[in-house]
Amino acid sequence: MRRIAILVLAAGLFLVFAVHTFSQEANNDITSSRVNAIVRAAEKVGPAVVSINVLQTKLYASHPFPGFFADPVIREYFGDLFAPRVYKEQIQSLGSGVIVRSEGYILTNEHVVRGAEQIKVTLPDGRVMAGELVDADAAVDLAVVKIRGGNLPVATIGQSDDLIIGEWAIAIGNPFGYLLDDTQPTVTVGVISALHRSIRSGHRSSALYRDMIQTDAAINPGNSGGPLVNADGEMIGINTFIFTSGGGSEGVGFARPISYAKRIIDDITRYGRIRKPWIGAHTQSITEEVSRALGLKSNAGVLVVEVDRGSSAGKAGIRRGDVIKRADSGLIRDEVDWENFLLSTYVGERVELEIVREGKMVHTAFAVIELRRKEK
Repeated sequence: MRRIAILVLAAGLFLVFAVHTFSQEANNDITSSRVNAIVRAAEKVGPAVVSINVLQTKLYASHPFPGFFADPVIREYFGDLFAPRVYKEQIQSLGSGVIVRSEGYILTNEHVVRGAEQIKVTLPDGRVMAGELVDADAAVDLAVVKIRGGNLPVATIGQSDDLIIGEWAIAIGNPFGYLLDDTQPTVTVGVISALHRSIRSGHRSSALYRDMIQTDAAINPGNSGGPLVNADGEMIGINTFIFTSGGGSEGVGFARPISYAKRIIDDITRYGRIRKPWIGAHTQSITEEVSRALGLKSNAGVLVVEVDRGSSAGKAGIRRGDVIKRADSGLIRDEVDWENFLLSTYVGERVELEIVREGKMVHTAFAVIELRRKEK
């Protein structure tokens, strides 16, 4: 059976090493007491984890004689007499979210609230509030929803840049929330299974998720948008989806590192919107043929095939035919490296590129500008 990706929750918990910010005592405590580090982490983050109920209308078409009227000769005689019937159906879906600002800002996945006509947020204490989509970034599958309120419990944002494979992982969210007559989030425990994963998700054919955290913490439908936290109760990721062949958890879940969310949270707080960076250099990986044609010593790097007028790259003088070798001192080996770099940039950041142009090494630097949106 073809494997499919389902939106879910994953959570992260740090295996404790003395050289890290979490304490050795927390690690020892996990196995020595009922009220251990895992329990305290869940108690710390749980009050900030919410359930997000989304209502949307979808259009469907049905034909009384499917296939028969696809024949152009039949259509010529009958015209639209037996045209497909188009009808609307309201669809309800459920996800999770986490409060990141006490005034009511909630972080979740973009796919959880995509196309939402109505958003209802249920807090762990049972309160149900109307939610408003503030902004979303489909490129990293993150969104921010706002509810009215003040002095709400918030999750502590941690670091995702120094995670170690094998560290404990805690998943908190609302799996199957529509079946449970309870507003309390569910907690599951696992480890960080892998880092920097690139996966194509089946729920959106064109979605290639890069630089993801993999965990084996049990996650299920309805957990998407919930937090991945460490043993100190610090959020290190946003659970996004799982790989499954039957709809349930099989120990292969993925979370978006919290480093991507920090920029989004800061933008929403300061500007009221997500400022999307615009470098504007379209690239492709370098094949053997391209490498020989350009006289390159290796296939490492990406070839610039188009530059958007007025973009950061355009203003910096980057040209079609340039080969980008390094970005901010980091090696760019292929399209994956370049895409990961683009996802990590933010508006106003100064970027330095090392480029091969007509056989010569060129260095250029520029400030990343914002991609302006078209007025609706």
